[in-house]
Amino acid sequence: MAHIGVIGLGNIGGAIAANLVADGHGVAVFDTDAARGAALAAAGAQAAASAADVARRSEITFTSLPSPSVFDAVATQWLIGAATDAILVDLSTNAPGMVRAVGTRLSAAGRHLLEAPLTGGAPGAQARMLVFMVGGDAAVLERVRPLLARLGRATVHVGALGLGNVAKLVNSLMAFSATWLSLEGLALAAKSGIDVRTMIDVIRAGGAGNIFTDRLVEGINERGRPTQFSLALAAKDAGLLLEVAREQAVPMPAAAAVAQAFVAAVGAGLGEHDFTDIVELIERQAAVRLRIAPPKGA
Repeated sequence: MAHIGVIGLGNIGGAIAANLVADGHGVAVFDTDAARGAALAAAGAQAAASAADVARRSEITFTSLPSPSVFDAVATQWLIGAATDAILVDLSTNAPGMVRAVGTRLSAAGRHLLEAPLTGGAPGAQARMLVFMVGGDAAVLERVRPLLARLGRATVHVGALGLGNVAKLVNSLMAFSATWLSLEGLALAAKSGIDVRTMIDVIRAGGAGNIFTDRLVEGINERGRPTQFSLALAAKDAGLLLEVAREQAVPMPAAAAVAQAFVAAVGAGLGEHDFTDIVELIERQAAVRLRIAPPKGA
């Protein structure tokens, strides 16, 4: 059993900390919301006073944070308390340039950074079904891999620091685009008079399906779910992708359009809503109601 730290105890970080505690590790936790740390302390974790305090208690520390600037500040505090050869594993969706800069800073001080952005969200974190896209030194990964193997279902080492987040952002682009473009198409079909279930049957039979039309559309009637991945975070991630595209001189006009849809969602007051409420934006813009009937025979 290892001494592990977790900083950032939101939907994903909190679930990961709970699973580490369940696995019998000594787990030090910290969040700016003290109530989150207290809840985990009641389950067997050690509530720390700061990011530096977590570092002093831990060989390996996981961070799950909302933005690159917050990650930068937390890494600076973590370094104050971290022992030589300690490892910081950032699970956040982050800016590749920020990851590389912090990695250089930690390496110069004799510590290590590994990035492991993930897919699966809060349900995947709770069920240990996460997929980690890892960037960083292979030898450092091997020290962390046993923990990742218990926390998720797959770990893919994509290369050097920064590339883990490139992989995550590209994966997110595919998911975001499938969702938004599917909603645009369904809005056109519905406003023209085609039943949404009928249109979905056509798409599935016609071979144009994707993750949204194959599965997620079945929950389109449910609104106002507890927020697990906010539209504000989706807008942030889409913006990070466009920054990387600009740095690499890769034209991404479709990605820019999808990013603007999430900016519009935030502007429409949906920023703190769950990602699934993006359907409300297309309904407002197209003046159409999107509801799906149960499958035939259900």
